[in-house]
Parts: sequence; C-alpha cells; structure tokens
Amino acid sequence: MLDQSLIALASAAGAALASAAGTDAWTAFRERVVGVFHRGGTPGSGVVAGRLDRTAAELEGADPREAERLRVLLGASWQTRFEDLLEDLGDAERADVAGRLRDLVASAGRAANAASAGDGGLAVGGNVDIRAAHGSAAAGVMGDVTLGNPPQPGPEQG
Repeated sequence: MLDQSLIALASAAGAALASAAGTDAWTAFRERVVGVFHRGGTPGSGVVAGRLDRTAAELEGADPREAERLRVLLGASWQTRFEDLLEDLGDAERADVAGRLRDLVASAGRAANAASAGDGGLAVGGNVDIRAAHGSAAAGVMGDVTLGNPPQPGPEQG
C-alpha cells in the first residue's frame, strides 16, 4: 500500500504525461517515462513505449471538444500504472523511481511554461520591455512599417 505522498506523485505524473502528449516536449518526456519503467533492465519497456504511443495517438486524434476529458481519463490510467510500478518496488528502488517521477513532473511543468512561437514569431519566456518614442517604431518582430503621415490622395484616388 502506497502512502498519500506517493499516490499524489503518481497522480501528478499521470497528469503531466497526459499534458505532455502531443506537445514539442513529448519525445523527450516519452523516453524518460520508458526509462522509469525500464529501470535496471526490467523487461517490458517495449510494452510501455507502445502504450505511450497509443496515448499520444488517442489525444492527437481526439475531437477538440473531447480532448480535455480524454486527457483526464488517460492521466488517471497512467496514474494507476505509476502506482502499480511503485507498489512493486522495494524501498530503495521505490525512492529512486519516486525521485525520477518528481523530476518528470517538474520538467513537464517547465515545458508547459516555456514560450514558443511559429515561423517568423518571437517567443519570450520572461519580461519584455519594448519602447518607442518621438515618432519612432519599436517591436520584437516587424513586418512592413511606414512612419509619418500618409501621402495626400491624388485626383485619381479622390
């Protein structure tokens, strides 16, 4: 029987996994989860990898209106897997795996708060202060910019 702190950890790890699936952080997160289950040469890492792939595929194929509900269900399913893993370990190995799960949860939190931008965009993970004064323009990313008053329309525009 696991104590409350390990159950909470398994829950956080399941939620982190479900949140990471389908994001830029997924590949690295997936490999770390496989490593947690594969500790010390334990067979079955291929099974875990397959389950992780199915989790990501389910979320990627989900209707956007159902994605959050599915994410919660998959997180709960992975919580159970993490609890089962922790229950099957001796004290020393359980402490090691718990530490690795804490690291996973922390890395998922950092990844969720990381800034990202598409092509031509600017992503900033912190404070930005951009100022313009006296008729100038300032921006992190600028397209076509014209400063000053627009030209007066000619007779053909009038």
